[in-house]
Amino acid sequence: MEALCPIDSVFPDLISALLAPPSPLLAQEYFDELISKRQNLGIKVKQNGEFGKGVFAETEFKEGDLILKDPMLVGAQHSANKMDCLVCSFCFRFIGSIELQIGRKLYLQELGISVNHAECDMEESFSDGEDSSSEENGETSGAPSSSNSRKKVELPKGVVESLMTGDLKLPYSDKFSLPPTVPCIGGCGEAHYCSELCAQADWESCHSLLCTGEKSESVSREALVEFIQHANETNDIFLLAAKAISYTILRYRKLKTTCFEERGKNKNVSGCTVPSALFEAWKPISMGHKRRWWDCIALPVDVETSDEDAFRMQIRSLAFTSLQLLKAAVFDKECEPLFSLEVYGHIIGMFELNNLDLVVASPVEDYFLFVDELPSSKKREAEEITRPILEALGDDYSVCCQGTAFFPLQSCMNHSCCPNAKAFKREEDRDGQATILALKPIYKGEEVTISYVDEELPFEERQTLLADYGFRCRCPKCLEEER
Repeated sequence: MEALCPIDSVFPDLISALLAPPSPLLAQEYFDELISKRQNLGIKVKQNGEFGKGVFAETEFKEGDLILKDPMLVGAQHSANKMDCLVCSFCFRFIGSIELQIGRKLYLQELGISVNHAECDMEESFSDGEDSSSEENGETSGAPSSSNSRKKVELPKGVVESLMTGDLKLPYSDKFSLPPTVPCIGGCGEAHYCSELCAQADWESCHSLLCTGEKSESVSREALVEFIQHANETNDIFLLAAKAISYTILRYRKLKTTCFEERGKNKNVSGCTVPSALFEAWKPISMGHKRRWWDCIALPVDVETSDEDAFRMQIRSLAFTSLQLLKAAVFDKECEPLFSLEVYGHIIGMFELNNLDLVVASPVEDYFLFVDELPSSKKREAEEITRPILEALGDDYSVCCQGTAFFPLQSCMNHSCCPNAKAFKREEDRDGQATILALKPIYKGEEVTISYVDEELPFEERQTLLADYGFRCRCPKCLEEER
């Protein structure tokens, strides 16, 4: 496989320019335009001295008010989670039907596929994984218990198949209708969507290069399969990086086509150069705060400080291997600087520092809760069918959609150990957008802050965790506790 090192030496100036922080004016114009496309946003991104930029209130917010719903720039469902949750690969809504969601899970149980589930909550947290109480996380209390024992029961033959085909309809499931399942345009069989609109949007934004189906526009489907397998076996953050690079390549191609069309109509149009189009395509990614992944990734608890250099070299080598595989799969000569290890490392580092957990609550839990709360006579009748299924599902009867994503506006929010806002999914938030709510009254002109870590941790533990983000917190809480 062709080595990647020459890219860094052939394009050093272009690579440095790609990784340089955008000018304050360029960043301000970008975020002003982004916010103007959203409706009723009472916020503004402004330069914030030592912190670079921050989000500020343009109106007053009361406690519990919605501050922002932020669509992701790129996001991905965790590979293992796909076995439990069938969701739209673009907006991450649950799709199909209650019966299909349950049937798929039971089918995989029959195959003996065991997945280690993290406890799911409705609160989004940063990628370093903060702990919170179930009350804070918005978990539903009083959920029906599938069994006093973790032992699952077997269903009669044909029940699982009937659930998956739709031949078996569960009582009251029509009250929890889900969007139909729309297949991938490229025919990969891996990506599914809630609508033709989402399928087309995902295809045009990045999936056409990352699809393993017959209509894939990748350089090599075989190499793409190998890249995906490597990411699934090592770290699925590589899948996010691949989406970011594919997104930039496709934006570049579209911008170049538009530019040359305009040039054909008007000979005086200039600026149709490869670098200018590439920089414009890269702009959304350029706005995220970046450090090289192997420099900013937190040192695992089982790695001694004396072994830190070896660990970081190992992480760098892992990224290099991933990039080699991705280059073989989707390489574009005109976008060659994107395949620099330096650029790849900074893209992954951006996700490491700025990601939110992607969490979407499962409608399966809502369905069983609904049955559990029916009047006694209707409940007994319904549970003749649902109780055996609930027992067969076991304690993990309802798993949220889980993944990770980068949100352009949320990523501008600075940290405080006494934040005035938090990422929290409400009952009506059923897609992958980041939802930011006010924790307390926020006044016009005040900065909107969230916590990157569990703010209930002791002072020194918070500072240690925040050091991975490259700063020492000087919020009022930390200044008070430091004395």
